[in-house]
Amino acid sequence: MEDTLKRLLAVEIEAEQLVAEAKSERERIINNTLQETQQMEEEFKTKIPNLHTDFLEKSNQRAIQTIAELKKRYEERKENLRKLATDNEQKALDASIQLLMQIGQPQ
Repeated sequence: MEDTLKRLLAVEIEAEQLVAEAKSERERIINNTLQETQQMEEEFKTKIPNLHTDFLEKSNQRAIQTIAELKKRYEERKENLRKLATDNEQKALDASIQLLMQIGQPQ
């Protein structure tokens, strides 16, 4: 019986040691994870200005491209309107001459 009690006591001590080691390991893992998280957060904070600058540069490039496309469309539209005005100017002159000729003719 005494051997059984000694074995139970030894097993209990061993179990307590395992629990203590597991708790210690858990604390170590938690602390490491917290340190890694803080480090990653700091790295991210240092990258924010670069991210902001990159975003502004890309936005600026898109704005320049959009403005260029709008200017091109505006010029094309202006050209089409001028051509249309020129075509209609000749038609208007022809119609005016025709009308004046009709007015000038005796009936």
